[in-house]
Amino acid sequence: MFGKLFGKREKVTEEHIMAPAGGNIVSIENVPDPTFSEKMMGDGIAIDPSEGKVAAPIDGEVIQVFPTKHAVGIKGRSGIELLIHIGLETVSMNGEGFEAHVQAGDKVTAGQLLISFDLNLVKEKAVSTVIPIVITNMDIVESLDKSSTSEAIPGETELMTVKTKR
Repeated sequence: MFGKLFGKREKVTEEHIMAPAGGNIVSIENVPDPTFSEKMMGDGIAIDPSEGKVAAPIDGEVIQVFPTKHAVGIKGRSGIELLIHIGLETVSMNGEGFEAHVQAGDKVTAGQLLISFDLNLVKEKAVSTVIPIVITNMDIVESLDKSSTSEAIPGETELMTVKTKR
């Protein structure tokens, strides 16, 4: 009660991570890149996209937009940090075909457009179009429940539920 009176936010310890893109859901272990499949950057899930749009999967703050615009980092209200990486080996495209609609420091709401990209160009120039969505600070995660659904609808399909230790 006093937190609301004095403007303090209640601690959020659970995040519902929604699909940032439409397409087929892929297990992180099946992403054709060991950095993701072996969970070197963290655990998560991936989407083989059906369109060239990536939206915020949670409410939070953009902590990084890569200069090549192929990836974005978001920090959620619970403190989890998500990396959304569009395609594999897309860094070599040097931003060609990618457009960022946000920048570091921006507050975003789930469903807000983050990056748009030319899906056909990514198919042509990248190793894969798959989009890993990875929790990079797994040390604060108490539990992670992943969706067993096979199809992602942006903003509608819940991909993961994360409970933090905080």
